[in-house]
Amino acid sequence: MKYDAIIFDFDGVLIESEYVGNKQIADYLTAIGHPTSVEDSMNNFMGLAGQAFIDAIERWIGRPLPEGFHGARAEEDARVLAEGLEAVAGAVAFIETLPRALPKAIASSSSVEWIERHLDHLGLRGHFGDRLFSGREHVARGKPAPDLYLHAARALGVDIARTVIIEDSPVGVQGALASGASVIGLTAGRHCMPGHAERLRSLGVERIAHSFEEVAALIA
Repeated sequence: MKYDAIIFDFDGVLIESEYVGNKQIADYLTAIGHPTSVEDSMNNFMGLAGQAFIDAIERWIGRPLPEGFHGARAEEDARVLAEGLEAVAGAVAFIETLPRALPKAIASSSSVEWIERHLDHLGLRGHFGDRLFSGREHVARGKPAPDLYLHAARALGVDIARTVIIEDSPVGVQGALASGASVIGLTAGRHCMPGHAERLRSLGVERIAHSFEEVAALIA
């Protein structure tokens, strides 16, 4: 393998949460009088977390979010935590073929609890151990700042320049590129609509993989 370590984003890279989550957002906003498609939601909110996420939605609808939004999101999160979500095609097999000794981590805007629960559903928890890092919990600045990736590389004990990051969102690839790592833009998830690869390329991603088979070829 060309690299000393591999760092994965989580939502939309390993699990199909981006499409499910953005559909819930689009349906909710449409129901309260702000017509929003899944594509609108993904183009404007994908990869954001915390206040940046709320700010982006409020800019989109032109007013403060009603309190009911947070309850609806919490209800949806509880449902998928209990039931699990499907893996992005090829993700489980890809991770299972990586050398056990290869340093690997997850760097996500989601909480560590969210990552852990879904890794348990997929049977992948043992491949990562405690190397699960959250932009909400481990750094002051989340994506698109590079801080989370740099934190993960330090925790792995590797040089970020010798690390490859697998990302799917525009916000994620901006931070990944700024970190100094090699970046592969993955478009294997259901949320990756036509034009997604071109959007990642426009941000500076030189290598795009449409599947985990292509990821494997790029890192070999």
